[in-house]
Amino acid sequence: MSTTRHIRHVLSENPVTMVAAALFAGFVLLALAGPWLAPYDPLASNATSALQPPSGAHWFGTDALGRDIFSRVIVATRLDLGIAFAAVLLSFVIGMPLGLAAGFFGGWWERIVTRAADTVMAFPLFVLAMGIVAALGNTVGNIVLATAIINLPFYIRVARAEANVRRSAGWVEAARLAGNGNARLLAVHLFPNALPPAMVQVSLNMGWAILNAAGLSFIGLGVRPPEPEWGILVAEGAAFIVSGEWWVSFFPGAMLMLAVFTFNLLGDALRDIFDPRRRT
Repeated sequence: MSTTRHIRHVLSENPVTMVAAALFAGFVLLALAGPWLAPYDPLASNATSALQPPSGAHWFGTDALGRDIFSRVIVATRLDLGIAFAAVLLSFVIGMPLGLAAGFFGGWWERIVTRAADTVMAFPLFVLAMGIVAALGNTVGNIVLATAIINLPFYIRVARAEANVRRSAGWVEAARLAGNGNARLLAVHLFPNALPPAMVQVSLNMGWAILNAAGLSFIGLGVRPPEPEWGILVAEGAAFIVSGEWWVSFFPGAMLMLAVFTFNLLGDALRDIFDPRRRT
């Protein structure tokens, strides 16, 4: 079965997966074209229209400075998804080879890698991310680095477990007898078989990374205002909930929740797409 037909089959097999894929495509579109789709400048303030409720002119209302919340939520999609994607990609690229090598070779290399992963996991992950960003400075690059570090143990554990189970399998021994070296065994034979559970982890980590970035911004350690970011928008609107201006934080929070929900739903689809046993 071709790759395109396989992806279409996986998406059409489950309506929930199709919905998740459609939502994901929508977020990607917003991330790529958000600045052009936003009806207003997300940084332009207008004191005369401050804290206006949702209306035909401002679909999500305005904030305390009169900025259009809909435009700010749309533009913030690129930053939040960009941080999450970069952090998860970095942890995946580093964690998968380390975990595969640890599970395949064992010995002192496995002990070093697993102890390093256990050390990271010993800390509350969000608190560890707070400490890293506080020590290095609250820049986008440091947020990506901190998020990648707290996600790294997940890929090490997944890859190590898969390699440890399969390193003595018959097809691995057959590939070794055919003249494949250790590097080729890891890259060509073990890595594809470790991808399905890793893809599920990628999907979950994307949601967690978005929450982590938003959480850091909410407490003042993330992206700095006036840059539009979902966590900042929720934090700016929190003070107005009591006085009745619920829309200031509701719509950014709803977008954040929808993004996390979408990536959680995508896990099963990614597993099936990358599972070589499903390509029949």
